[in-house]
Amino acid sequence: MQFAPASATTVVAVITASHFVNDNFTSLLTPLGPAIASKFGVTLAETGALVALLSLVGSVSQPIFGMLGDRVDRRWLAAAGPVLAAIGMTLMGYAPTFFALGMLIVLGGIGSAIFHPSGAAFVAANSNLEKRGLYASIFSAGGTAGLALGPLTATALGLNGIIWLMPLGLLMGIVSFALTPSSNPSARKALGLRDYLDTFSGPIRTLWGISVLRSLSTVTYGTLIPFQFLGKETPYTIAITLAVFSLASALGGIVGGQISDRVGRTKVLRSSIGILIPLFALLIVVTPTGIGLIPFWLLAFVVGATANASIPVAVVAAQEYAPGKTATTSAIMMGFSWGTAGVLYILFAQLANLTTPVIAMLATVALLLPAWWLTLKLPEPERTRFE
Repeated sequence: MQFAPASATTVVAVITASHFVNDNFTSLLTPLGPAIASKFGVTLAETGALVALLSLVGSVSQPIFGMLGDRVDRRWLAAAGPVLAAIGMTLMGYAPTFFALGMLIVLGGIGSAIFHPSGAAFVAANSNLEKRGLYASIFSAGGTAGLALGPLTATALGLNGIIWLMPLGLLMGIVSFALTPSSNPSARKALGLRDYLDTFSGPIRTLWGISVLRSLSTVTYGTLIPFQFLGKETPYTIAITLAVFSLASALGGIVGGQISDRVGRTKVLRSSIGILIPLFALLIVVTPTGIGLIPFWLLAFVVGATANASIPVAVVAAQEYAPGKTATTSAIMMGFSWGTAGVLYILFAQLANLTTPVIAMLATVALLLPAWWLTLKLPEPERTRFE
């Protein structure tokens, strides 16, 4: 099933909407951590293991699906992603055992892993050369907005009520398959495994290290804040804080992407991470009760925008470093970096168990210092047209 050939703008819009839906599902897990811990009788560290599992399957495995997306028709992969994510994540409340819950999260993670590389490659192929950063940031904003909505819907519907969201994922898969064109893999240069392995070298590897450290700070903050404020703030205060942080991240990504089209990718990467370090530390040590809800949310907004200003810029920079492997490089910068951060989060969840969530979060912010230093090593990528 496919309608008349869609315009480039329509393709970007559909893939961005799919990104919103997909990431809305995968963001349901974090705010439901306390409910999962209560239902299954597990610890904070064990709920952290679920976050790591989702990251491992849904993110670390993305390069595999990125290589696949560079070799087969991406249309099928982009459509299947939201469907699998919807099925896996909305059934969490009905898992009979903790093991079964893990298997559902694996299914949801596979959906996310399938979607992201092909979705990003679709956007890159349909972007104006001089507005590539902007288009990538709009795609990123779709996912970030989905991440923002997830905590609110999870809090409102609860662990058992999120099943009502499943039809949205099924519908999005149908619409995506109907409106996106075949990616015509036969027109692309055939590459071997060695070619793909060589992609993870030089500036792309440096860029990946930066993205891992940046992602680790935001993953740790988003996951531990419910435990930091448990019994001290209302669930809606926590949910709104996460939503403000995520919505600001979407806007920050758009601004960062647009500025990078004008001044260069590396300048945005260096400045955004440098500014982020003191602001993020401040957000962690203050509380809504201490400074008031509105100032706290304003600070969360600024930090969220600054933290995510570099995400679409890093993805586009990686694509421009290796223009013949856009799905693979997108997977490295999105899934592989985020997933690695999610796995590393286990260490900081354990640190939170041994100390406090605040100490664990501040430890990840300290790791942004070497991330900023790595930005100084990056050359400015050349802008070329993608196949």
